[in-house]
Amino acid sequence: MNKGLIDKKAIKNSYCFFENKDCEYFPCHQGLQHVNCLFCYCPLYLMEDCMGNPVYIEKDGKKIKDCKNCTFPHQPDNYNLIIQKLKNN
Repeated sequence: MNKGLIDKKAIKNSYCFFENKDCEYFPCHQGLQHVNCLFCYCPLYLMEDCMGNPVYIEKDGKKIKDCKNCTFPHQPDNYNLIIQKLKNN
């Protein structure tokens, strides 16, 4: 794991972090001091083993991934983990 990716005292928008406080949905997830909006749509959504904490619900006979309570892609320190996961798949 690559902890310490982002200096919490001096978070700035960059290639690995972007916080859009002007977004009408900001903050989309509660409980985070800083929300990385770079992965607004999670690139791991289609993966069964996505590294987050999704819940699966059944609707009309289909299994649907519900990520509304998952903050994994929005945590600043997870950028490198997500990129590595995408490279390996």
